[in-house]
Amino acid sequence: MEDRPYIVIMAGGIGSRFWPYSRNNRPKQFLDILGTGRTLLQMTYDRFARISDKSHFFVVTNSKYEDLVKEQLPEIPENQILTEPLRRNTATCIAYASYRILNKNPKAKIIVTPADHLIVQEDNFFKTMEIAIAAADIEDRLITLGIRPNRPETGYGYIQYISNQGNPVKKVKTFTEKPNSKLAKTFIESGDFVWNSGMFVWKVRSIIRAFEKYMPDVSEVFEEGGDHFTRESEEAFIKKAYSLVKNISIDYGIMEKADEVFVVLGDFGWSDLGSWSSLHEVHEKDSENNVIEANALLYDTKNCYIKVSPQKLVVVEGLDNYLINETENVLIVCKLDGDKKFREFVNAAKAKGEDFV
Repeated sequence: MEDRPYIVIMAGGIGSRFWPYSRNNRPKQFLDILGTGRTLLQMTYDRFARISDKSHFFVVTNSKYEDLVKEQLPEIPENQILTEPLRRNTATCIAYASYRILNKNPKAKIIVTPADHLIVQEDNFFKTMEIAIAAADIEDRLITLGIRPNRPETGYGYIQYISNQGNPVKKVKTFTEKPNSKLAKTFIESGDFVWNSGMFVWKVRSIIRAFEKYMPDVSEVFEEGGDHFTRESEEAFIKKAYSLVKNISIDYGIMEKADEVFVVLGDFGWSDLGSWSSLHEVHEKDSENNVIEANALLYDTKNCYIKVSPQKLVVVEGLDNYLINETENVLIVCKLDGDKKFREFVNAAKAKGEDFV
């Protein structure tokens, strides 16, 4: 049992690009977005429960979502739900979980995964994960999973790797965050770029050494946690720790700087479900490429996503590439692929009143 990997599920995001369906009080990871009867968080737990034990799961989430995690994952012991008092991005989230696991098992291997991604071909996924887990055996190696791209997507980060024929474990050359369309096309044509999935595998000792080398300010803060973890003083310690560290992603803080970073290439029907347009891509569509989750009458309408309570009749005429969604007290009609505008929408809605976000 102890040789099974520890699973760290990052579940603290607010899913603003899914507003107004995803709200501050219940972000997208706590929603049954795909209509499976299980939320994205629950689906992530179900997936990794195939290869690990509930005693090896840690969920890191914002303190306001602690009760939601307990409600949706009653299998996980409460002291393995790690609550963040502030949003400090993925580097701090991973540091907290890593130092907590180090305190429990210094020989542990860790898989880090977002709570809200879709993986369609799970058998292929686990074959890829087995390769990544084995690759992480080598000291100081930091492994990330890369997705073979099928289009010049501008909403994902990209990883460039050094080709070594026949070996599925590739040395990482560069990281690029969300390129423009021209650069994304160049990446696809070059053949040595993959999408950055945001999933990682490493030994706990390897990631701790990386924090000590590349983010010493963070390691110094969390090294003091050994006297507090699993004790009553942990909450107070974490509040102080989070007030001392900066907001930075694990990619910027460590992965782009470290020498021993490798990517394992995968092809398993992955989506980060980061926006309405990415959800549109994976949903069943009608003959005009519309996703319809509503009682709707459509005329000369294509490439749209319509999600409205079935108690209302929605009549749509002459739209192409639009989102129409009504959730609670907000109705939105906007371009389906206008993901970058959502931060502006949410900020403007917040100025109208907290009840709208």
